[in-house]
Amino acid sequence: MRYRAMPAHSLSMPTPDQALPGRSTPMPVPERHRVLGHPLRGPFPAGLQQAVFGMGCFWGAERRFWQLPGVWTTAVGYAGGLTPNPTYEEVCSGLTGHAEVVLVVFDPQQVDYDTLLRVFWESHDPTQGMRQGNDIGTQYRSVIHCHGDEQLDAARASGDAFARALARAGFGPVSSEIVAAPPFYYAEPEHQQYLDRYPHGYCGLRGTGVCLP
Repeated sequence: MRYRAMPAHSLSMPTPDQALPGRSTPMPVPERHRVLGHPLRGPFPAGLQQAVFGMGCFWGAERRFWQLPGVWTTAVGYAGGLTPNPTYEEVCSGLTGHAEVVLVVFDPQQVDYDTLLRVFWESHDPTQGMRQGNDIGTQYRSVIHCHGDEQLDAARASGDAFARALARAGFGPVSSEIVAAPPFYYAEPEHQQYLDRYPHGYCGLRGTGVCLP
């Protein structure tokens, strides 16, 4: 498939006219998580909650969350853009508008949403706009996709608190998107739990060294 031209490492979101059409068929994924052993797709057991975070390249971000006690399953995917059920290559083209994100399914009796937010803020640099380190493009932007008003309020409050801490440390303003959760599209099987299969594979996560108050 030939993509319509956009600058390499585009820092601008595509318009609806520019966006790739995608497809109606969801991406097939493995039945179970390689590390945690639970299903990647729902419906999930009663009492569990979902959260979605984008912190740059999704390989390292997924590993950071599956290591947390109380996280039931994780999966990597794409969200926040215009193209339904995109491929990795399409997302990397800059013509979908999606960010690389991680779906986190967690037991709130064992780990609360505030803990997930702390991991999110402290594990990457949320001041970099459309990039994380050497990973440049709209797909690497920092995002929190919230399930419900309670998550939205908590994410905004934690973002304000972290922005103040970053400013005291000399960093610029926070560029993270904090919005109601759009559709989540699963990424290809080879990207799921990538760093379990390749423990020494690429991980671009770099925090600022600043802690959430």
